[in-house]
Amino acid sequence: MTPPQLTDLPIRALTLDDLRRCADLSEDRGWPREDHKWALLLAAGSGYGVDAPDGQGLAAACVVTRYGQTYDTAELAAIGMVLIAERYSRRGLGRRLMAHVCDDVLKGVPLTLNATPYGRPLYEELGFATTGRGEMLKGAFRPDPAVPAADTVPVRPATAEDLPRILRLDAEVFGTDRTHIIARLPAFADRLVVAEDHTGDLVGYAAIWPNMDTHVVGPLIARDTAGAQALITALAATTDRPLRTDIDVRHEDLRDWLKDRGLDSITFNTVMTRDLPDLPGDWTRRWAPLTVAAG
Repeated sequence: MTPPQLTDLPIRALTLDDLRRCADLSEDRGWPREDHKWALLLAAGSGYGVDAPDGQGLAAACVVTRYGQTYDTAELAAIGMVLIAERYSRRGLGRRLMAHVCDDVLKGVPLTLNATPYGRPLYEELGFATTGRGEMLKGAFRPDPAVPAADTVPVRPATAEDLPRILRLDAEVFGTDRTHIIARLPAFADRLVVAEDHTGDLVGYAAIWPNMDTHVVGPLIARDTAGAQALITALAATTDRPLRTDIDVRHEDLRDWLKDRGLDSITFNTVMTRDLPDLPGDWTRRWAPLTVAAG
């Protein structure tokens, strides 16, 4: 019997039971396993994958995170963690999986994703256009000796009573409801902090979460550069691990400040959208995503 073509293999929904397979696929492509991040994305979003015909795990996978008031009427969806096993790459499987997700699962929903240089040509063929860029920075953070944290924007640990305010601020800045993601931060992140102005209004928040040998700063929402710096400084003081974050390249002052504080540029990702001229919300207060895999 002739074995089926890769592009004829069925695409199925992934669940938390597939966590190890997803992490194995990441490792297969030379990425970190990122079990903690995969668990969040599979719980808060929808995974899609193709079982490897040789019986060894997954041949392909991706995750979709929907945003909006209800799951079935998403206002925006982010596609991330698009991975094809090395032994099955360059054989049309990535195109098949992306076409299924974009044109069948998410038909009519505005889409966004962060593209690597390798994946960008395929996404352009599928109708995505470049709308921005993010720079990944990583390194051991050195506090700014010239600006003590206490002299900047007041930052404190978030409490349970802060969550409704965080959700309201996030929806305003992000441009759509992300309750199903943000409400998971207290359990997902190692630290969640908020910034308030002199009247007690919430003007920013940020989280730090473990990812292999680093701590990732994100999401990072702040009113201005000083607020973003204060939030990062407060979070950095809670860990001995190197920091990693993805900063919108339009925030040049923050990027330069982070490089002065010991972080190095690792790579750039291209922000792309389909059926959407730009991401909604207020980019001036949106400094870093929770993860590029979720928009």
